[in-house]
Amino acid sequence: MDSKEKKPLEKVCMICAKGALEDVYAALVMANGAVMEGIETHLFFTFFGLDAITKKTMNSLHTATTGNPAMRMPGGLPFPTILGGLPGVEAAVSSMMRKQMEDLDMPPVDEFLELITAGGGKVYACKLAVDMFKLRKEDLWDDVDGILTIGEFYELCDGDRTQIIFT
Repeated sequence: MDSKEKKPLEKVCMICAKGALEDVYAALVMANGAVMEGIETHLFFTFFGLDAITKKTMNSLHTATTGNPAMRMPGGLPFPTILGGLPGVEAAVSSMMRKQMEDLDMPPVDEFLELITAGGGKVYACKLAVDMFKLRKEDLWDDVDGILTIGEFYELCDGDRTQIIFT
């Protein structure tokens, strides 16, 4: 019987393309976990995911309350989608989510990024999206490692035991 030796993951390259609070935190939690496991970690923010590394929006992300079939109310009851469009509902739900994250000692986005980069993780912005949204390097979080084309990002993803994860 031929048994293959399992080899550990060496590198993860994550693409964060959504700017909703829950989507950004999914990427940050996964990236932080990878860094803590000693895995080379690259985070690439594109399209609305850029909000997570844009200074004026990074700590005020919102939860998607409309078109989110997985949204639940306290107690686990389904969240009526029609409520998500009412004035103030998105802000209230987002505030509640941030409070729940704070209660679990989850840091705000900028601090989470600091933890990831302090552990050796790298953070990049997508050149196409930066150009499309007319952003400049100065608009982005100070510790962004660079503004890359998708081709340059793929070059970072080269190598055995590498995973590309789209969040």
